[in-house]
Amino acid sequence: MKQHVKHWQDPLNAALGLWLVFSPWLLGFQDQATPAMNAVAVGILLGATALGATFVPRAWEEWTEGALGLWMVISPWVLGFEASRDPMMAAVATGVVVMVLALWVLATDKDYVHWGAASH
Repeated sequence: MKQHVKHWQDPLNAALGLWLVFSPWLLGFQDQATPAMNAVAVGILLGATALGATFVPRAWEEWTEGALGLWMVISPWVLGFEASRDPMMAAVATGVVVMVLALWVLATDKDYVHWGAASH
Protein backbone atom coordinates (compact mmCIF):
# COMPACT_ATOMS: atom_id res chain seq x y z
CA MET A 1 0.00 0.00 0.00
CA LYS A 2 1.34 3.41 -1.00
CA GLN A 3 1.86 5.83 1.89
CA HIS A 4 0.38 9.31 1.40
CA VAL A 5 2.68 12.28 2.07
CA LYS A 6 0.75 14.68 4.29
CA HIS A 7 2.72 17.84 3.40
CA TRP A 8 4.51 18.35 0.10
CA GLN A 9 6.67 20.94 1.86
CA ASP A 10 8.50 18.32 3.94
CA PRO A 11 10.11 16.40 1.05
CA LEU A 12 11.09 19.77 -0.40
CA ASN A 13 12.74 20.73 2.90
CA ALA A 14 14.52 17.35 2.88
CA ALA A 15 15.82 18.20 -0.60
CA LEU A 16 16.94 21.61 0.69
CA GLY A 17 18.80 19.79 3.46
CA LEU A 18 20.55 17.71 0.83
CA TRP A 19 21.33 20.91 -1.08
CA LEU A 20 22.91 22.40 2.05
CA VAL A 21 25.08 19.32 2.59
CA PHE A 22 26.55 19.57 -0.91
CA SER A 23 26.43 23.37 -1.34
CA PRO A 24 30.02 23.96 -0.18
CA TRP A 25 31.32 21.85 -3.08
CA LEU A 26 28.72 22.97 -5.59
CA LEU A 27 29.37 26.65 -4.85
CA GLY A 28 33.11 26.32 -4.18
CA PHE A 29 33.36 27.27 -0.51
CA GLN A 30 34.41 23.84 0.78
CA ASP A 31 37.75 25.33 1.95
CA GLN A 32 35.99 27.84 4.22
CA ALA A 33 35.62 25.71 7.35
CA THR A 34 32.98 27.66 9.25
CA PRO A 35 30.35 28.16 6.53
CA ALA A 36 31.03 24.71 5.07
CA MET A 37 30.64 22.90 8.40
CA ASN A 38 27.55 24.97 9.19
CA ALA A 39 25.93 24.08 5.87
CA VAL A 40 26.73 20.38 6.20
CA ALA A 41 25.60 20.12 9.84
CA VAL A 42 22.37 22.05 9.34
CA GLY A 43 21.74 20.19 6.08
CA ILE A 44 21.96 16.84 7.86
CA LEU A 45 19.69 18.01 10.69
CA LEU A 46 17.19 19.55 8.27
CA GLY A 47 17.15 16.47 6.06
CA ALA A 48 16.59 14.14 9.01
CA THR A 49 13.86 16.33 10.51
CA ALA A 50 12.10 16.83 7.19
CA LEU A 51 12.21 13.10 6.39
CA GLY A 52 10.75 12.40 9.81
CA ALA A 53 8.02 14.94 9.14
CA THR A 54 7.35 13.31 5.77
CA PHE A 55 6.76 9.85 7.21
CA VAL A 56 5.52 10.59 10.75
CA PRO A 57 4.22 14.19 10.71
CA ARG A 58 4.31 16.11 13.98
CA ALA A 59 4.11 19.83 14.64
CA TRP A 60 7.43 19.87 16.53
CA GLU A 61 9.19 18.79 13.35
CA GLU A 62 7.81 21.82 11.52
CA TRP A 63 8.93 24.07 14.38
CA THR A 64 12.37 22.46 14.21
CA GLU A 65 12.55 23.01 10.45
CA GLY A 66 11.55 26.65 10.98
CA ALA A 67 14.21 27.10 13.67
CA LEU A 68 16.87 25.57 11.40
CA GLY A 69 15.77 27.94 8.64
CA LEU A 70 16.02 30.90 11.00
CA TRP A 71 19.48 29.76 12.06
CA MET A 72 20.58 29.61 8.42
CA VAL A 73 19.33 33.19 7.87
CA ILE A 74 21.27 34.61 10.83
CA SER A 75 24.27 32.24 10.79
CA PRO A 76 26.46 34.34 8.44
CA TRP A 77 26.45 37.18 10.96
CA VAL A 78 26.59 35.01 14.08
CA LEU A 79 29.46 32.90 12.71
CA GLY A 80 31.19 35.78 10.89
CA PHE A 81 31.04 34.77 7.24
CA GLU A 82 28.70 37.51 6.02
CA ALA A 83 31.48 38.91 3.80
CA SER A 84 31.75 35.62 1.86
CA ARG A 85 29.10 36.11 -0.80
CA ASP A 86 28.38 32.54 -1.94
CA PRO A 87 28.07 30.88 1.48
CA MET A 88 26.16 33.86 2.86
CA MET A 89 23.67 33.90 -0.01
CA ALA A 90 23.23 30.12 0.11
CA ALA A 91 22.57 30.21 3.85
CA VAL A 92 20.15 33.15 3.77
CA ALA A 93 18.20 32.12 0.67
CA THR A 94 17.88 28.50 1.76
CA GLY A 95 16.96 29.54 5.29
CA VAL A 96 14.18 31.84 4.08
CA VAL A 97 12.67 29.11 1.89
CA VAL A 98 12.87 26.55 4.71
CA MET A 99 11.17 28.94 7.15
CA VAL A 100 8.41 29.80 4.69
CA LEU A 101 7.69 26.13 3.97
CA ALA A 102 7.64 25.17 7.67
CA LEU A 103 5.42 28.10 8.65
CA TRP A 104 3.14 27.33 5.70
CA VAL A 105 2.52 23.84 7.08
CA LEU A 106 2.01 25.14 10.62
CA ALA A 107 -0.47 27.76 9.41
CA THR A 108 -2.49 25.52 7.10
CA ASP A 109 -2.56 22.03 8.63
CA LYS A 110 -5.83 21.60 10.52
CA ASP A 111 -4.02 19.40 13.05
CA TYR A 112 -1.45 22.13 13.78
CA VAL A 113 -3.34 25.43 13.49
CA HIS A 114 -4.52 25.28 17.09
CA TRP A 115 -1.26 26.93 18.16
CA GLY A 116 -2.42 30.20 16.61
CA ALA A 117 -6.20 30.01 16.93
CA ALA A 118 -8.62 30.16 19.82
CA SER A 119 -9.77 26.72 20.92
CA HIS A 120 -13.44 25.80 20.76
